[in-house]
Amino acid sequence: MNEKDHKPATIAAQAAGAVEAQSGGVVPGISLATTYLRDADYGLMRPDNVYGRDQNDTVRQCEEVLRALEGAAASLLFPSGMAAIAAVFRALPSGARVVMQNGIYWGTLKWVRDYCVRRAIILDEIDAADPGALAEACRSSADMVWIETPSNPWLKTVDIAAAAGMAHKAGAVLVVDGTAATPVLTRALDLGADIVMHSATKALNGHSDVLAGVLSCREPGQAMWQEIATDRHDAGAIIGPFEAWLLMRGMRTLPLRMERMCENAMAVATYLEGRADIEAVYYPGLTGHAGHAIAARQMRGGYGYLLSALVKGDKTRALDVVGRLQLFHRATSLGGVESLVEHRHTIEPHTGIPETLIRLSVGVEDAGDLIADLTQALDG
Repeated sequence: MNEKDHKPATIAAQAAGAVEAQSGGVVPGISLATTYLRDADYGLMRPDNVYGRDQNDTVRQCEEVLRALEGAAASLLFPSGMAAIAAVFRALPSGARVVMQNGIYWGTLKWVRDYCVRRAIILDEIDAADPGALAEACRSSADMVWIETPSNPWLKTVDIAAAAGMAHKAGAVLVVDGTAATPVLTRALDLGADIVMHSATKALNGHSDVLAGVLSCREPGQAMWQEIATDRHDAGAIIGPFEAWLLMRGMRTLPLRMERMCENAMAVATYLEGRADIEAVYYPGLTGHAGHAIAARQMRGGYGYLLSALVKGDKTRALDVVGRLQLFHRATSLGGVESLVEHRHTIEPHTGIPETLIRLSVGVEDAGDLIADLTQALDG
């Protein structure tokens, strides 16, 4: 059977065909070596293994799982999602122009704004979920368009195929942050994106015990991709083999976890939407969501695990609800098997996030238990 015929569940469970080479074990081993042997004539024992900074079999195998899940030509791992983002921006020349979606993960925006000032890069922030705004921004030539869909924490949905057409018309590369979807739900490269980024710390790993990031490309010969690969090697933004192994181990259950998390998130979102003390629920699976139709076209098998809600009242009321939750852990992150709740205004007080917004990362627990926890917290 051709690899392209394999479904995500097969690719993930089989770790893209990995086994332990020496023992034949069904669990791939960990290669920890940082340097490699040469023969008596000082020739390499393996031409592809010179030094561990950019050459490690465990990292390569994890990248192969990611590449296969993404349907990519190539994938590269980084020590964090932000390291992956930084690698993309470092591939831009000084004076470049970037069109970037606003209202996305604050860590991305903060770093990008500072970096663009230092490198004299023109940064235009727009509401990419508004096709008119994106089209207007792409009327002028650009080097890169960056979108995040669904976005964090507003869960805005951007039409990737339409964005790709606009970006390419402007001469730009389209980069998609697909962290909240994972390649199980959305394969952005199939929709026309040039590069897709994931914070693998989140749902790809799924167990809140690994920091990692990944970039995948549609065309490995593209100049920007070559710049990214060279920069990773030369600057040393590499992931350790143990972290790569843990990530690969986590991904073996990724489709199963995403299926349960999506089901749970839909149940939670529907429940919250029906409560009189909730002002609004942001989740692309809800038919009333502004981006639902787009999400239905470009997401398969579910609408993700992330949602946000506005609690009626004030900051005190929102914090009271968060404080009473017992199953939702009060912690910053998303995508793990355990459900998390975050009061975004406390984390980002100067970014315009409403004081009443709570963000939920829904895990794999029993949906009824999660809803019961929300009920007791909201009822007080």
